[in-house]
Amino acid sequence: MKKKTDEKQNPLHRDYGLRSNIRWIFSGMRRYSERLLVLIPIGIVCAPMMNYLWTFITKFVIDMITGEAGWEALLWLVGAFTLLQLVSTMLNTYYHSEAWWRFVAVRFGLMAEKNAKVMSIDFEHLENPDVMDCYQKANNACNSNDAGVEGMSRGMVDLAMSLAVTVVGLCIMGTLDIRIVLIMTVLAVVNFVITDRTNASCKKKVWDPLAPWWRRDNYMRRQITDFTPAKDIRLFGLREWLVEKYRELKKERLSAQKTNAKMWFLASGLSAVMWAAALCSVYGWLIWSVVNDGLSLGNFSLYLASAGTLFQHINNLLNCVSSLLQKSRQVDDFRSFMDIDGGSPDSGKPVPRLDSYEFEFRNVSFKYPKAENYALKNLSIRLRAGERLAVVGLNGAGKSTFIKLLLRLYEPTEGEILLNGVNIREYSRESYYGIFAPVFQDVELFAFPLAENVSMQSPEETDRKRAEECLAAAGFGDKLAELPRGVDTEILKVIHDDGVDLSGGEKQKLALARALYKDAPVAVLDEPTAALDALAESRLYNDFDKLIGNKTAVYISHRLSSTQFCSSIAMFRDGELCEYGTHDSLMAKNGAYAEMFRLQAQYYVEGKEAANV
Repeated sequence: MKKKTDEKQNPLHRDYGLRSNIRWIFSGMRRYSERLLVLIPIGIVCAPMMNYLWTFITKFVIDMITGEAGWEALLWLVGAFTLLQLVSTMLNTYYHSEAWWRFVAVRFGLMAEKNAKVMSIDFEHLENPDVMDCYQKANNACNSNDAGVEGMSRGMVDLAMSLAVTVVGLCIMGTLDIRIVLIMTVLAVVNFVITDRTNASCKKKVWDPLAPWWRRDNYMRRQITDFTPAKDIRLFGLREWLVEKYRELKKERLSAQKTNAKMWFLASGLSAVMWAAALCSVYGWLIWSVVNDGLSLGNFSLYLASAGTLFQHINNLLNCVSSLLQKSRQVDDFRSFMDIDGGSPDSGKPVPRLDSYEFEFRNVSFKYPKAENYALKNLSIRLRAGERLAVVGLNGAGKSTFIKLLLRLYEPTEGEILLNGVNIREYSRESYYGIFAPVFQDVELFAFPLAENVSMQSPEETDRKRAEECLAAAGFGDKLAELPRGVDTEILKVIHDDGVDLSGGEKQKLALARALYKDAPVAVLDEPTAALDALAESRLYNDFDKLIGNKTAVYISHRLSSTQFCSSIAMFRDGELCEYGTHDSLMAKNGAYAEMFRLQAQYYVEGKEAANV
């Protein structure tokens, strides 16, 4: 039964409970390493044999020496126990050598599920701090062998092994006196309660509140080491300022670590007292039994060795329970992210392959998560097949929000978007994405060869010749000729030392080549030329417009260099469509568009005149 917990901390977090998490971990083992489920019983059987076998050998040897047994019997006994120890050691070694990497394999499989999840949830969730904090905690739950999902996998096996050793030890010590067993058990339980309470308190007071800190720390690490901001850091002298910001950020982590250390110092001190009390009780009891009850030397050695092993493993057992509960809480973090409603499953029907596509926004409004105001209000507009639509307006007018809705990166808060008269929600997202060839303002490069950066597909599915043609058509031909390996050149130096970095203009041309390669029915350019001057932007838009032929195209810009060759212009202001029409009709209307065009045009004219002087 899933329930919300700690709403003030993160409303997306859930408590699943230990039993539910154990079942979930075993289901992960079945999916990613069934062999591990066969190996685990071997390790459990070997654990008590490895701990008690030589204890029994010592007892029997002492009894035989102090008795009347001959050397022949003694040698047979030692030989039999040695063989048994050899078999146990070989099985134990086999278990550990085969099991450890299978635990890692299970974690990697679950990590792959997490990565697939974050790449498939609705785009809008990536801007939700609660979702990103939940994702960060899920990352923390699978970033090491001892944490979260793998830590719980190993912890369950450690618990079973300690339980086996403890049961055997209880049977041995129970033959001495049940009261000593009870004393040791009570002291171990007290120690367990202390450890468990400390674990729970540390997670709640120290580690959970640090989830936003991890996000900020990752950001600062990227800024300090990433190539992109490196120029600004050096030229603007940001080094000392960033170091100080990072130092202040680390103080928060250091404060949390101090709190964690103080809590565990107290817990460890109390645990040491429990351990000393248990050992003193056992030693005293055994000495008294030898003196008063005639306990044999063989049994004395058996009980003495077994008592230490038993108390250690009672503590281990209960600490395993405590640790398992702690790891279970981390698995809660992982599962909480995996169970986020990231959007409806991609189960709609495929978009039909037609000669033309027409889009219609009907009374569409949109509000970003946790925002008070609408980013887009009551928008009704039609994009006809083969049309060139220019979307213009100042920054923050709603242009990019309109494009995100058109591309279905967001779903409307109100109203509906139709594709050829059908609500786009009825189509699968993957199929719907296939009809668009987008070019965004921020061009993302991937550490792939150049050809795959154009095709955005695997090497097997990439047409290298076509990628080369698209690069040439997008104006990348001169740069391509300089590259010794052509379209096989690796991009970025993240993975390959001989990778190349591209300039801003080269990135934009690469992005245009991607759009040409995809050859989708609708091209969308969302301010990809913001870094260019107005005249260069106008030339690029005109060249691209010729390349895409009769396809539908949407051009977004806060500048008006793309508007004159477009069949329709939509001007946004404060989240609303304030004007719509052709360039000539809007100029004749003499409204907001005409005012903006004249204001920008004077700079274009001045620029041309200056160039002709």
